[in-house]
Amino acid sequence: MLLKDKVAIITGATRGIGRAIALRFAQEGCDIAFCGRSRNENMIAVEEELNAMGIKARGYAANVASLESAQQFVAAVLNDFGHVDILINNAGITDDAAIKRMTEEQWDRVIETDLKSVFCMTKSVQPHMWKQGSGSIVNISSVVGIGGNVNQANYAAAKAGIIGFTKTAVKEMGARNIRINVVAPGFIATEMTGDVPEQLKTYWQTRIPLRRPGRPEEVANACLYYASELGSYNTGDVMHLCGGMVDA
Repeated sequence: MLLKDKVAIITGATRGIGRAIALRFAQEGCDIAFCGRSRNENMIAVEEELNAMGIKARGYAANVASLESAQQFVAAVLNDFGHVDILINNAGITDDAAIKRMTEEQWDRVIETDLKSVFCMTKSVQPHMWKQGSGSIVNISSVVGIGGNVNQANYAAAKAGIIGFTKTAVKEMGARNIRINVVAPGFIATEMTGDVPEQLKTYWQTRIPLRRPGRPEEVANACLYYASELGSYNTGDVMHLCGGMVDA
C-alpha cells in the first residue's frame, strides 16, 4: 500500500473530488481526517464509508477560510491521529457573474473559500511538518486559473493565486523535505458541474481532445502520485488534468 501508516487531511471531502481523494487514499491504507462547514449527515456517511474500509477516519466541522478555525482543526487532528503527513487543499466554491455584474460579496466569498483557505491550512500544518522534516501538500487549482473563463473572474483569480502561493511556499519549505504541488483539473463530472446546461456541457467537450469530462477518480489518482513516494522528487509542479482542453 502506497500510503500505509500515513495520515492525510483533506478539505472539502464530503462530496465530489474531495470524497474521491479520500476513498482513493483509504484504498492505499491512509488514515483520513476531513472537514466541512458542519458535522452533518453527509459528513457522517462519508466517515462511516471510510471507516468500513479498515482505516481510521473522522470528519470535523471547520471553517478553513479562518486561520483560527484552521489551526483548531489541525490541532484536533494531531490530538486524535498523532501526526499529519499529507494535506490536500481541495475546499472550493463557485459564484459566477460577469465582472460588470459581480458583487463585492461574490468576489470575497470565492477568494476566501478557494484561496485564503489554502493559506490558512498550509500555515496551520507547516509547524508540524517542519518539525517532523517531511510532508506533502497538494493544492487543487483549476485550468480556469491558467486560461481564464467568462463569468468566473473571482474563481480564476483564486485558482491562479493558488499556483503563485505554491511556487513561493515550495521555496520556503523545501529545505525541510516538504513537497508542494498543484493539480489543475479541467471539466470534471461532479455535483458542482451537474447543474450545467447540456448545451454548455456539449460545447465544453468539443474543446477537449479526449471528448469527455474527467472523473473525480482521475483527479484522486493524480493526488495519490504527489502524496506518495511515487512523486518523491516532485515539488512545484502544476499538473494540467484536463484531457488536453483548449486554452488550458
